[in-house]
Formats: sequence, structure tokens, C-alpha cells
Amino acid sequence: MKCLGKCIDMMDFGVDRMTEVLPQLPSIDVKLSRLLMLVGASMQDGLEEKLEPHQLNHSEFLTLMVLYTHPDGQLTPGELCELATQRATNMTRIGNALVKRGLISRGASAEDRRRVLIRITLAGRRFVQKILPPMFPHVDAMFTGFSDTDKRQLDRLLRKLSHNLDQLDADTAP
Repeated sequence: MKCLGKCIDMMDFGVDRMTEVLPQLPSIDVKLSRLLMLVGASMQDGLEEKLEPHQLNHSEFLTLMVLYTHPDGQLTPGELCELATQRATNMTRIGNALVKRGLISRGASAEDRRRVLIRITLAGRRFVQKILPPMFPHVDAMFTGFSDTDKRQLDRLLRKLSHNLDQLDADTAP
């Protein structure tokens, strides 16, 4: 997302105008929510840009990273959907694309042949090790001007927000 500052200025203006019409609007909460969405979208755009030369999208990258960081490099499709925050139909598409490239494999579990396991391949591990290091400077640059204390505080606050979102989901579950 280009011109993030301009989008944020317009968001502030719009929320302030809405507060004039609806004084009960929790304007700071609305601004924070929108700000997080704008920043998140911009971060995702930046990641997609870095992944494009590798013919990889964010969902495929995240799936690879979940498998790469899992202790034994394998998960069931259901576990992978949950950890990569994907729906089953999209995970099937992601899996097909990554299998075709030889980055993951699908197969039956040795313990239970009815259970399918998705595994990162050696080629997938090498691929992750190749594409990650060039991304580090971009991630570092995103947090220029943040002290270690700032980063820890942001981490704490985002985790607190995450907990609240989990609670909201639990409260609205049927």
C-alpha cells in the first residue's frame, strides 16, 4: 500500500467527522482498529512483493514456514489449516502448488494409514533457508526508530489484543 500516511490522515478525518454525527462512537478504538488493518495490509503488500520473484504468495509462504518450524516438519491438513489460518479448500490449493514445486509432500502416516500427513521436503527446507535472509533487512527497516522497550511493549499490547479477539470468538461461538 503506497502513501500509508495519506490513508491514515484520511481515516483520522473520517472518524472525527463520524464522531460529530455519532458522539457515542468509540473513536480511539475505531482508529486503532483501522490503523492496525492499514498497517497490516501494508506489511502484507511488502511481503508479497518480496515473495513474488520466488513465485510464492503469502499463504504458501506461511504454510512453508509453519512446516519448517514444526519440530518434525509435518502436520495433518487440519492442523496445518489452523496454524496457517487457512480454510480447507484454500489449503488444498496451497498444498497442490507446493507439492508441484517439490517443496512439500503428502503421504499416509506410518502409525495410521488413514491419516494424511503433509511434510516439508529437503528442497522445501533449502528453499526457506535461501529466501529468508534477504528479507531480514526489510523487516529490520520496518522497526527503525523502535527501541527494544518499544518492541516489547508493542508485542505485549498486540498479544493482549489477540487474547481479547480470542475471547470475542469464544463468546460468539455457537
